[in-house]
Amino acid sequence: MSEKIVVGLSAAPVSERVVTWAEQHAKALGQSVELVTVVGGAVGAVGEDSLAQTAGDAAQQMLDTHAARLKDAGVDVTTRVDRGNPVAVLVDASEGATLLVIGSDSKGPGSGSVRGAHGIRISAAAKCPVVVVPDFDVSGRTGVLVGTDGSEVSAAAVRFAATEAVRLGESLTALSVWTPMPIPGPLSGYPEPYLDDMQGVTAEILRGALAAVREEYPELEIVERVECGYPSTIITELAQDARLAVVGSHGRGAFARLLLGSISHEVLARLGTVTAIVR
Repeated sequence: MSEKIVVGLSAAPVSERVVTWAEQHAKALGQSVELVTVVGGAVGAVGEDSLAQTAGDAAQQMLDTHAARLKDAGVDVTTRVDRGNPVAVLVDASEGATLLVIGSDSKGPGSGSVRGAHGIRISAAAKCPVVVVPDFDVSGRTGVLVGTDGSEVSAAAVRFAATEAVRLGESLTALSVWTPMPIPGPLSGYPEPYLDDMQGVTAEILRGALAAVREEYPELEIVERVECGYPSTIITELAQDARLAVVGSHGRGAFARLLLGSISHEVLARLGTVTAIVR
């Protein structure tokens, strides 16, 4: 049985882009796709069952349209309409999936905030990597970008990014960002030895983080990039030229998973491109 990609869909326009991304990924890797949409859960209001039935029928019709397209492309596809909380349903659906793909109504970093926080909560609690597709065109972009700090979580993100770069025939840009120590008071600048050493230490950590993928994928073109600043800001800036960006999540425990981790949270809030969250 092929590995399964779960695709969370709604009536939002971005769903077309989500299905396109999932179709291309599934065809390349011979994976099946499960299309899932969620109708709101019961609260006991009068007429609720009839309304839910109507909404469910409309949702199934939407899924059937997307499924027909995937079948025409040669992708094995199933559909499912559930009732309940979208976050809980999609997190449960991610159990055993190789990938969860969802959409965001983000129009880009300068377009303002997106509606709600479902994408952030789903990405924080999912049991597999999550790909978030924004509502803008990324065709013509090149390269895969991955942020790493040398941690175990970052190692998973680097492996995922390297695999995707090889699959797509793209180069991999591996980014490590260091942030100067905050200094309250009258100091007007940082000593040059401190800045040089921070740059050098971060570069060394980055080289170590890439050792395994360099050995596994000797043909992969890898660009090492060390920057000074705030990680999410630089990741978002560089992501605007990339085909895919990948970041790790340090979420642990129920509350921590909802917070996702400040860097991942901020990257998802200001998407620069299609972005994968890997734990």
